[in-house]
Amino acid sequence: MAERKKVFVTGCFDMLHSGHIAFFEEAAKYGDVNVGLGSDETVFNLKGRYPVNNQYERKYIIDALACVKECHINSGSGIMDFVKEIEKVKPHYFIVNEDGNTIAKEELSKKLGIEYIILKRIPHGRLPIRSSTELRNECTMPYRIDLAGGWLDQPFVGRLAPGPVLTISVEPTIEFNERSGMASSTRRKAMEIWHTDVPPGNREQIARVLFGYENPPGTHIIAGSQDSIGIVFPGLNKIDYNGEYWPAKISTVHDEDILSWIEEHLYLIMLGPRENNYHVLANTFINKGNAKALSVAAEKTWDALLAKDLKKFGEFITKSFEAQIKMFPNMVYDDIFHVIDKYKNSACGWKLSGAGGGGYLIFVSQEPIKGAIQIKIRRKTP
Repeated sequence: MAERKKVFVTGCFDMLHSGHIAFFEEAAKYGDVNVGLGSDETVFNLKGRYPVNNQYERKYIIDALACVKECHINSGSGIMDFVKEIEKVKPHYFIVNEDGNTIAKEELSKKLGIEYIILKRIPHGRLPIRSSTELRNECTMPYRIDLAGGWLDQPFVGRLAPGPVLTISVEPTIEFNERSGMASSTRRKAMEIWHTDVPPGNREQIARVLFGYENPPGTHIIAGSQDSIGIVFPGLNKIDYNGEYWPAKISTVHDEDILSWIEEHLYLIMLGPRENNYHVLANTFINKGNAKALSVAAEKTWDALLAKDLKKFGEFITKSFEAQIKMFPNMVYDDIFHVIDKYKNSACGWKLSGAGGGGYLIFVSQEPIKGAIQIKIRRKTP
């Protein structure tokens, strides 16, 4: 009788639900499933909270599943906490979901001679798509992505060259990593005061409340107001700054054709969270010329979005990113350029989420990018 193939999967798997089971069952079609389970400390470091069920309870539940051969608690840390476990198991296949796909995992698989397989999130039968976030009833508070112009909301940049920051409010269709450049720290503040969602009412007043709550008197480093505005305002937003913390004007697009077009052409590749010692404000080159290049690129990105011009969207989102890293070189490191090099031939533009140092690389592409995540933009409610 032929030896059964071995499969390795890894994750947090907190509050086990039908989405987890569907993933295990799909992986089991390739062979015996060995699970690498993130420890409580790793979950805290990646997600900013401890799991609901501790590592021993999660291991017990997973070991009890008929579709799982064995569960191991990972001994490492970070998104690559499973290295010792996968080397011990020596699987034929390493299987991940799209939102767990990273270059580091793919390259480790290649190094170890393991076939790397990326699965789509497909629920079983008629069951809905589930996430642990949804089960904790935290799923409705949006994140935000800044598409261009980020840093112009800080007066030490905006006073050199006024200009816009472009943001989209993003539904939490997956549990995006903490410290990911998607305003996750501002989102946590929003959940402290509103719990599960942005309240109804005047959007600018609500965003001002969130901005003030995140930046009380005496705050040393002020979080930019684009974070609170990007979370509170649905749709696509052009936030015009003129050297102050609060913008002179906020313009919002709710046109369904434009929002759907953006969703169709944006792809996210996970890099992992920022390191705790990350310091973006070191070694800066902030001057009027560099700030002006950022402002111009953001304006041209806005024009490209309104025209649904994919080539120019890709060109100017990249120019905005290049202007950012020219002023703030600590936003990037060699591994980030390595990921860009891997995907840039299939994309027409790219940037980092937020101020960089980790999180997600955002690509603009005509064709689907294998293993990438797509986002859902929050629409205006009646």
